Amino acid sequence: MKLQENNLKEFRKKHGISQEKLAKKTNVTRQTIISIENGKYVPSLPLALKFAKEFDCKVEDLFGI
Repeated sequence: MKLQENNLKEFRKKHGISQEKLAKKTNVTRQTIISIENGKYVPSLPLALKFAKEFDCKVEDLFGI
């Protein structure tokens, strides 16, 4: 069961960033990135803001409310 739909994987692929590289840039594990992309983990607001900054977009573009 997915907790939350998100566009993290699409943004990551569009920017040509691997799960490992995104994990390192945002100071989390690759497993965390996998769990978020699969909708099994909802990131904290500070982490969601890091993703938005990394992809130069709004948090709302990445995560549905």
